[in-house]
Amino acid sequence: MKQATLSRIWQQAAGQKNGDSDDDDQFLLLVSLRQNNLQSTNEATSGAADRSLFQYHQAMDDTLAALDPPCGSPLEELPGFDVTAGRTWIYPTNYPCREYQFNIVKSCLYHNTLVILPTGLGKTFIAAVAMYNFYRWYPCGKIIFTAPTKPLVAQQIEACFNIMGIPLEDTVEMTGTMQAEHRKKAWREKRVFFLTPQVMANDLLRGACPPKDVKCVVIDEAHKALGNYAYCQMVSELMKYTREFRVIALSATPGSDITAVQKVLKNLMISHVELRTEESLDIQKYTQERSIE
Repeated sequence: MKQATLSRIWQQAAGQKNGDSDDDDQFLLLVSLRQNNLQSTNEATSGAADRSLFQYHQAMDDTLAALDPPCGSPLEELPGFDVTAGRTWIYPTNYPCREYQFNIVKSCLYHNTLVILPTGLGKTFIAAVAMYNFYRWYPCGKIIFTAPTKPLVAQQIEACFNIMGIPLEDTVEMTGTMQAEHRKKAWREKRVFFLTPQVMANDLLRGACPPKDVKCVVIDEAHKALGNYAYCQMVSELMKYTREFRVIALSATPGSDITAVQKVLKNLMISHVELRTEESLDIQKYTQERSIE
């Protein structure tokens, strides 16, 4: 089944700011935390006066210059990156267009991002759109979606297919019950993986997962990335081989312990935070029509 109409967007510089409420205490605290404890990301500034959602126009070369690879290397030097495909990114038009989702997706493409969004407001949608673009940009790359439990892993496969039409023949769900040889074969043949962090950490240790092929890692329930939790083991092991991958961390509840939040940001290499609360101006009109993810 083919996905319906997709809009090809000429991407603008990554640094354009969102219209969310900056006076939110938690938001300010997280931003301050990021500024004090992480290296700041160089962001290009936008020259567009009109901020209408689908009136972002930028030349191809400006798009390439704006893209911020996680390793800081020129795009042409990123292994496996398709420069032609990378001149554009795709956003679906067959879903109601929400500006906050568009803006968060854009951040996820350009930065290792922690997305903090109330339940039912589209974290899976955001992840699926970002995953699909990395799927295009890296024709031989591996795209990973991790969730802490098997039921959460299983439900994301159908959701990502329905949202962006990621081909099911390139997709696999892997659990600890799958035989090691079958998992190794899947790592060779498939491109989009839905699994628990324990499975990926184990396969990295065993040499089954090709770490340098991994280009995007989505981490659901990211607030769990503390101490020796499997998310921390997975990212730490992956970083032994490469840093040329994007991290997209999702959470509805980052927690009130700022020290713990700081550790999550560090453990997952997060350089950018997108936070929305029930009171954020750009989501208020959607809070009454939420769907449970």
